[in-house]
This record gives sequence, structure tokens and C-alpha cells, in this order.
Amino acid sequence: MPRDRERLAAREALARARRVVFFTGAGVSAESGLATFRDAGGLWEGVRPERVATPEAFAEDPAFVWRFYLARRAAAAATSPNPAHRAMAEYARSDHREVAVVTQNVDGLHQVAGSANVLELHGSLWRTRCEACGAVAEDRATSFSEVPPRCRCGGMLRPDIVWFGEALPPTVFQAASQAARRCEVCVVVGTSAVVYPAAGIPYEAARAGARILVVNAEETEHAREADWFLEGKAGEILPDFL
Repeated sequence: MPRDRERLAAREALARARRVVFFTGAGVSAESGLATFRDAGGLWEGVRPERVATPEAFAEDPAFVWRFYLARRAAAAATSPNPAHRAMAEYARSDHREVAVVTQNVDGLHQVAGSANVLELHGSLWRTRCEACGAVAEDRATSFSEVPPRCRCGGMLRPDIVWFGEALPPTVFQAASQAARRCEVCVVVGTSAVVYPAAGIPYEAARAGARILVVNAEETEHAREADWFLEGKAGEILPDFL
């Protein structure tokens, strides 16, 4: 399909759709200036992700891991949503649509932009979880008087992030799967979609009959199988569509 016709067909499908899922990844946050694990410039102090994103790493040196996550919190706190975040939020508020933002990102920028139904598959920078009692709490601090911080029960707090080797939160994943099976259009934005099981969400939508639109800076596995692929920056493409 010629590019102009492809863009028109995708725009019309989104205009008609009543149930939509946005499946987003690190590329959306990168457009706001947040570095990613997978970018060469995104590694923190030259450290491999496995040193700061596994339960074993946290057990070995929790203070080191917390230094990394506090640095990520500070970077996220200094960052603003970009036009892609805002376009998705505005689209969800229009015409009584049922919209879910299923994200692999942990920075909270979708919520800052105004998206209400955000399903965070990999957790959030802005929550802690107690290693002892399991209590989860919102925490917006970018520094602590004691590192690692402690829960009221005395247990050690960890970031409420899904690390390598850990399962996705079942309630969130089930909600994302249900939204994917119900949607008419699934928009895959800013992700290479290689981290499973999260990357299976668009396939689940497609199997249930949804049309798939991929918006990404480069072609991906999902893009080759999508109904429509639009190459470029999400912050430039989505406001035009949504």
C-alpha cells in the first residue's frame, strides 16, 4: 500500500475504533530524553543491566542497585512527557473510547501526560516493595537518608520493578491480555518488542481480530506482520493521527 494510502487507512481505523490498546516501549521515553538500557549511551556508569536489574544483584549489593534507581528517578523527575505521550492521553479522553496504555516503561510519563488506564507490565520507578512483608507503596523521593531504605516493619525496601528472571505481575498482565483481546486496534509504539512475555500482547490482539499499527523509528518483527507500519518519531506521527 502506498505510504499516503497507508496513513489514511490507519487514521480512519483509529477514528472509528471504540476500543484501542497502545503498547509502548522505551522509544517513547527516549523521545523525552530518557536513556534506555539497550542504547550504548544508556548504560549507567558502564554497568551491565544484569548488575542492577536482577534479584541476585540486589541481594549482593542493595546500596549499589538503589544508587542506580535513584539516578533513574532523578532523570525521570527532570523529564516531561513528549507529544506522543500527550497525544495518547488526549485520544483516550475523546469520544468515550475504551483505551488502555500497556507499557513496558517504568518512568510514569504516561500518567504525568494524563493517561488514566495505564498498565505497567514491568513495574514503576515510583513504587517500593518490602522484601519482608511485601507491602507496596508509592514513593517519589530521589534520595534517601538511609540506603537501602527500610519499611515500617524493618524489612529492606526494593524498587517495585520487574527484574530479569522475575515474573510479570499477574493481575496487571491479565488486565493487559484482556484489553488486547477486546481491542479493535492495537498501536505498537517505540518498542522493538523482543522482551517476552510482554511482547506477546500485540500478537494476542491480532489473534483476536484487532488491526495492528506499528509506529517506530525502525522496522521491527511486529512491523513486518502489522497491518500498517509508520516509520519515524512517535512524537511527530501520533499527534497527526490522534
